[in-house]
Amino acid sequence: MKLLPIDSPALIETVAGWLGQKENYQWLDFGQGVQRLTPLSLKLMTQRDIHFLRVFTGDDDTTLAGVVGLTNVDRTFRTASVWTVLGNKRQGGCGRRATARLLDLAFRELGLCAINAWTVETNAAAQRGLEQLGFRYAGRLRKCHYIDGRALDRLLYDVLADEYRERSGDD
Repeated sequence: MKLLPIDSPALIETVAGWLGQKENYQWLDFGQGVQRLTPLSLKLMTQRDIHFLRVFTGDDDTTLAGVVGLTNVDRTFRTASVWTVLGNKRQGGCGRRATARLLDLAFRELGLCAINAWTVETNAAAQRGLEQLGFRYAGRLRKCHYIDGRALDRLLYDVLADEYRERSGDD
């Protein structure tokens, strides 16, 4: 598995295609009601330092599998939010491993201290994945996410750098 910068028009098109699929974007929120990203808006995101986005490959290191990102990266407070989308559903299981690699990078190389995430209350797979990565349940935002006109809660999670290092065996 590799984490690769989204630095070519072909990668931007591929990732924007994944993020344009309802099965993916229904779980997302890029702010101000934006759930789907166009290739242009994705390209702009890759150029801003508040976003750190990577496409990841499957276990064969060549097949593109999905995208993982840090958003709202705050270098002063050393925090960010993490999200993951498995674009190629045949590469199941890669999303959690790619998120773990991004967390390693965020804590070691970017020097972040705390990373948060949220998931929609009905997305049990995402909740399990976050918990397997060492995230702790931190709270709930009620009736703030809509899927097919239905108001759902968002469950909030976070993990601190030392908790993550302790769990992954690093010191």
